[in-house]
Amino acid sequence: MIYGDVSREGTLSWLNAGTASIAPWRLNTAMILAFPGIILYGIALFSLEQKIKEETEQKRYRYLNAFGLTPWLALHLFYIMIISTYAWMSQNGMQAVALTVCEALFHQLSWLVIVSEGFMIPVFVYLAYLQFQGKTQYRRHTAYVNVLVIFMILKGITYLMGDTPFRLAFTNGLMSESMLIWFVFLYRQENALSEKPFTKTDGEHFLR
Repeated sequence: MIYGDVSREGTLSWLNAGTASIAPWRLNTAMILAFPGIILYGIALFSLEQKIKEETEQKRYRYLNAFGLTPWLALHLFYIMIISTYAWMSQNGMQAVALTVCEALFHQLSWLVIVSEGFMIPVFVYLAYLQFQGKTQYRRHTAYVNVLVIFMILKGITYLMGDTPFRLAFTNGLMSESMLIWFVFLYRQENALSEKPFTKTDGEHFLR
């Protein structure tokens, strides 16, 4: 999705002049791509279960992961529906009320974002806890390269950017960008583990 013109009149940075001119096919494409995206996220996240040593922790991670994946599509749909409504109204002679309607819709259902995050975050916190405790095949220091840590770092970087289309697009995909960096990091860690078999003494080294 390309926002282009970031000038706006309301309080939501993503409801701007560029959003108002987004073609419907772009919104449809964004929604369609969410389905294979969530499937790939699920495959990758469930595969990490095999890196957990104890079966009890594996089960807890599995359930937290299942609950955590539940709101991904709902949250994506929530934003797409508001953006789609704003674009359609703006392009069909209702510019005067488009912003009022869409901001009201967002504020009425903004609790959905908080609830969704409440489902999504625990699995990442739990995995970091297991890594820190040495209960996974990863070394303990990998707990510090958690997707949530990456997200906060990238979020901090956005505050250093100007009010540009790139900043808005970068912020829009912040969680996906964080997941990509995290998966690449874990993949490199797995390669390191395959070169050197994991032993119990590895878990005793904190910052090796």
